[in-house]
Amino acid sequence: MPPERTSPDTPKSPARAIALAVLLACRSGDKALDDELEKRAADGRLDARDRSLAMELAYGTLRRLETIDWRLEPVLKRPLPRLPAVVQMVLRLGAYQLLCLDRIPPSAAVNESVRLVKSYAGQLHRDWSGFVNAVLRNVIRAPEPALPDPNVDPARFLSVRHSVPLWLCQRWIDRLGPDQAEAACRTTGSVPAVTLRVNRLRVTREQLLDRLKQEGIAARPTAVSPVGVVLEQGEAVRSLPGFQDGDFYVEDEAAQLIPPLLDPQPDEQVLDACAAPGGKTTHLAALMHNRGEILALDRSADRLKLVDENRRRLGIAIIRTIRADAAMSFPSALQGRLFDRILVDAPCSGLGVLRRHPEAKWTKHEAMFARHHRLQTQILDAVTSVLRPGGVLVYSTCSTEREETEDVVAQFCREHPGWVRESVEPWLPSAALTLMTAQGALSTMGNRFGMDGFYAARLRKVS
Repeated sequence: MPPERTSPDTPKSPARAIALAVLLACRSGDKALDDELEKRAADGRLDARDRSLAMELAYGTLRRLETIDWRLEPVLKRPLPRLPAVVQMVLRLGAYQLLCLDRIPPSAAVNESVRLVKSYAGQLHRDWSGFVNAVLRNVIRAPEPALPDPNVDPARFLSVRHSVPLWLCQRWIDRLGPDQAEAACRTTGSVPAVTLRVNRLRVTREQLLDRLKQEGIAARPTAVSPVGVVLEQGEAVRSLPGFQDGDFYVEDEAAQLIPPLLDPQPDEQVLDACAAPGGKTTHLAALMHNRGEILALDRSADRLKLVDENRRRLGIAIIRTIRADAAMSFPSALQGRLFDRILVDAPCSGLGVLRRHPEAKWTKHEAMFARHHRLQTQILDAVTSVLRPGGVLVYSTCSTEREETEDVVAQFCREHPGWVRESVEPWLPSAALTLMTAQGALSTMGNRFGMDGFYAARLRKVS
């Protein structure tokens, strides 16, 4: 956060100050945008209006970052990366308001950006307000340049038009072809709806929809998941009726389709090998009618706290958390145990959920796929010994890439002849049957329902 300053240097807009602080905190890639926004908005005591503006500015700037930088480039006398990080982000925030937000007058966007960078003059050892003022006014005056020619440089065209990293555009063009690649880019830059999963241990979907309607909140059932609700407008989730009562969990519709593929039964012993923050874990518990036991592993103690928080809020008693790395040797608590079912919702690139985490677009790189593939196969290898013969394992990722999906499962089956693949068809809603792959897995990439990109395969241990 910028240091406190006295008038007239203090920015008039606390929302813009918070948005800038969040953007600066997230640029290294080790902090999540939603977590930073929540924390800083609470610390800054933003009212609902300013909180909404801060969210729009931070998320919007990161969603459109490549396009914004492309528009700034012609009006800068030096490359943007050579400017101080604060100045870069102030320019991007201002340009986002000028280029993408019709309801903010250009004069306000420029003047508030000038005030904002001026509040950092002491920290920067220079007043950059004149520079920011000149650049943003040039953005207003300069005509919009033509997009790169898609016939000459299709990857650059997609990158600028949809604000997706150039390497990822080229990868998708090579793998999917130009049309499907553009569809994937368009989805990545879209604004997702808020989707809830009904906690059937507490309420039915119809009861939750009725409660939301009584509070004047427009919502509708999901098209595929039988336990999903889509909010027609963005809402502050924690203030929604039923949140504190544990009536729902915020979760995309695609993620809601995965726990039923494991088909857990009441009184069974289930292992969730990569459990945090607990969305799929708590869904498994609901499918088991809160009977039996689910052992939830995660290597992060802080993230396991989220599992416990969600478990308590949703009224679930059968989840036990243990800090452990599923890719390494198992803790003593698991020695000699055999589980009926195992869920491996493996760490991955997260390319299927980039629209929800736009900050992640700019920290991904192509070398990560091989690293994730190794980790995913290590986790699968490690859990084989704790599944009983005849038991079922579901492998899932929020990825769209073969290295983290089909290639992992194919390699596992080659190296473990005592296992067989099973089609997920019997456990899918009828509307989701179009999402099955030729190998019998679930893949929501390029779906027509507005869901995130997820993959899941079902495996059975024969011997």
